[in-house]
Amino acid sequence: MDRTGTPGGQPGPQRTTGRAPAISEPARAYAELAAGNRRFVNGAPRHPNQDAGHRAAVADGQHPFAVIVGCSDSRLAAEIIFDRGLGDLFVVRTAGHTAGPEVLGSVEYAVTVLGTPLVVVLGHDSCGAVQAAREAVTTGTSPQGHLGAVVDAVLPSLRRAAADGIDDVDGIVDIHIAQTVETLLAQSPVLAAEVVRGRCAVVGMSYRLAAGAVRPVTAVPAGATPLDVPTAPGPAAA
Repeated sequence: MDRTGTPGGQPGPQRTTGRAPAISEPARAYAELAAGNRRFVNGAPRHPNQDAGHRAAVADGQHPFAVIVGCSDSRLAAEIIFDRGLGDLFVVRTAGHTAGPEVLGSVEYAVTVLGTPLVVVLGHDSCGAVQAAREAVTTGTSPQGHLGAVVDAVLPSLRRAAADGIDDVDGIVDIHIAQTVETLLAQSPVLAAEVVRGRCAVVGMSYRLAAGAVRPVTAVPAGATPLDVPTAPGPAAA
């Protein structure tokens, strides 16, 4: 496949001549995400599957290889940080990656109807939803409107962190990511059954806003995907 772009500038979208074979193995899907994030961190994105040819190729159907259940934070755009394109990722985003019925239904649709082999819960450092929940606990008040529902969904993670003696925001974020993974599996027998069959895996990842790298937090089943992902070079990865 060719790459388009301007001399001396960032490469343009990778040209495609048709739809690539669908990815059906969790480990391979994970590897694709890890490779894309590595390109993003290194400043060498390929922008695959973003050209007109691929747009036409996927117009009659979609076969995403990963579901991203991510936070709505504007800096956490999945297709950018994983260097993917049209039809690659099935993205479901809520503040604090909270998982209500609509989120669960969306995940089940991707896994059972579209055949997606990997579900990723994607959180990030300095999460505003976690900070809002901490403030609510500290002040004894709840945010007005529907933001209260977001805070309520994060509170179990805060209680779990407190029981483990973890008080820093990013430590709580890791616990909240793991908690969301467990919530998806506990509240969706459909998803849990696909994991038991070995056809799907659920992975928790945390994104570093400044460094651009994701790192693993948890995976179910534990051996389904290799927990190695790129880290940013130099002090930013410390």
